[in-house]
Amino acid sequence: MYDGTIDLMRLRYPRPRARRRFRSVSRQLAVGVVAFGLLVFGLAHVVQGGPTGAYERVTVGPGDTLWAIAAERYPNADTRGKVGEIERANGLSGPFIHPGQSLRVPSA
Repeated sequence: MYDGTIDLMRLRYPRPRARRRFRSVSRQLAVGVVAFGLLVFGLAHVVQGGPTGAYERVTVGPGDTLWAIAAERYPNADTRGKVGEIERANGLSGPFIHPGQSLRVPSA
């Protein structure tokens, strides 16, 4: 009696197994990509050096240079590296400063 009939419920509502599996895999992939991105950016931040802490303000006097300020404030450090840090902290594109200018310098 029911041999030739088609199951209408199956035609209207097929099993969503493939969709669930796809959603699960896509979520796992998205979480993996986000975790990888955070790891890469975190490592890049560590390699470049994060914020070292507090900064102090120094007012540039007549005849002062970044080199002189760095050498005076950090006598036991590499002066070239400290000049670079001061330039980055202040958004300078070169070593040009003017008297009366206020600079952020890393705490000693």
